[in-house]
Amino acid sequence: MLLKSIALAATVAGLLATAPAAASAQAASDEAWPPGNCQPGTFCVWPNWATPGTAPVETPSLVTRTQWSGSVPALTYYNYTTRNVDMEFVYTWPDGSKTTRTTCVPRGGNIFYLPMAVTKLTWHQGACPA
Repeated sequence: MLLKSIALAATVAGLLATAPAAASAQAASDEAWPPGNCQPGTFCVWPNWATPGTAPVETPSLVTRTQWSGSVPALTYYNYTTRNVDMEFVYTWPDGSKTTRTTCVPRGGNIFYLPMAVTKLTWHQGACPA
C-alpha cells in the first residue's frame, strides 16, 4: 500500500510539473517560449503547445491585463506584465476527479505537459519563490 501511495504521489507531481521558466532577464528571442502574439502588459494563455524556441501564433484562450477568474483550456502561457502572477490551474483526472494547484509566474513563458484549465490569476506580492 505504501508503494502505491508513493507511486501515486510521484505521478501527480510529474503530471502537474511545468517546464523550467525562462530567465526574465533574457530577450524575448532568447526565451524557450517567447511571447508570440501576446502583447506587452497582458497575461496570455493558449490551448495548444508552443514548441521551444517558437512563439504561439494561434488565438489565445485568455488575454487579460487584470486579475481574472473563470476557466480556460491551457497548455502554453506567457506573463508579459511587470508583476508576478499567482496562477491557479486544475487538472481533471480520467475518473473525473480534479487536482487544483497554484504557482507563481514571473515575467516570461512556459508550458504545461498535460492539458490544464487556468482558473484564476491574481497579483503575487513580492518575488516568486526560487
